Amino acid sequence: MSLNEQIEKIVKANGAEFYGTETLKEDANTIFRVYITHKDGVTLDLCAEVSNELSVFFDVNPPIEGAYFLEVSSPGIERKLEEPKHFMSAIGERVKFKVHGGDKERGEITSADESGFTIAKKGEDVRFEYNNISKAKTYFEWNKAK
Repeated sequence: MSLNEQIEKIVKANGAEFYGTETLKEDANTIFRVYITHKDGVTLDLCAEVSNELSVFFDVNPPIEGAYFLEVSSPGIERKLEEPKHFMSAIGERVKFKVHGGDKERGEITSADESGFTIAKKGEDVRFEYNNISKAKTYFEWNKAK
């Protein structure tokens, strides 16, 4: 069983869904971040419960070499879309992405499956295949003051 599969098992046991992981450096610290989602939203209590269980697991099966800080959080309202399940969970949300070759696109996701997704663009649905996308993320359009 892969590390992500083991993390997913622990996250699901706490009633949440596993979104992904990220390893990053902040100053001299290494952070191993686990992202979770929940149909009713992610609370601090849920993050703490998952973090406590993951800490015990990671004591025996470290996710990375060397010292690190574990963080468990929601991926946020503006989040990376990297796997088909991410796009499927973002149906109805705005997405901006880069197509291989440099074109930037944006629109509302109207459908998604295992091989690609569709956005509404100028009143028409336009399909994109995941293998043609270099990076994608949801975005929130903030109301501008008038």
